[in-house]
Amino acid sequence: MKKGTTALVITAVIIGFLFICALGIFIWGKNSYNSLVAGEEQVSAAWSQVENVYQRRADLIPNLVATVKGYAEHESETLESVIAARSRATQVTVDPSELSEEEIAEFQEAQGELGAALGRLLLLTENYPDLKASRNFSELQAQLEGTENRIATERMKYNETARAYNTSVRSFPKNIIASIFDFTPKGYFKASDGTENAPKVEF
Repeated sequence: MKKGTTALVITAVIIGFLFICALGIFIWGKNSYNSLVAGEEQVSAAWSQVENVYQRRADLIPNLVATVKGYAEHESETLESVIAARSRATQVTVDPSELSEEEIAEFQEAQGELGAALGRLLLLTENYPDLKASRNFSELQAQLEGTENRIATERMKYNETARAYNTSVRSFPKNIIASIFDFTPKGYFKASDGTENAPKVEF
């Protein structure tokens, strides 16, 4: 084999090898990027479910307050505190593309204040047998209790989804792609005094 032919073959082999390597890196990068996008979308979907169940609770409150007011109108301070806490809680929003620790903590604090206000409202109903016997109130209680259970479930699901995504973002070598394309870890719901427990609504 002539020297020129040998050099040509070697060059072709090297070019082929480099092409295969480049193709492998491209495929790995594309797959890593797509899996990070899918993970981020799963976290956003889990967050949407969290917001849905909290909104369901917020939607129940006006009817609950109106029902209690019909039997315990002079408990205006407690009723007003629930309405004010609901207003604050519904004003706190979290950017689903960020979901930072700080935003989630602020959201959780506002929802915790609403949960505490609801707990006080439900506690005072002990003093009103006619209210406790009301069918409308009983139905609202049952819906609220179910909603609180859903909140706990959806928060847990969100944390699990965020943990899987965060692990992916921080694991080598996928963290290289995450860094290049600015995929950042998401925040978690954390247990804090009073907010880790749903208000007790059983009577």
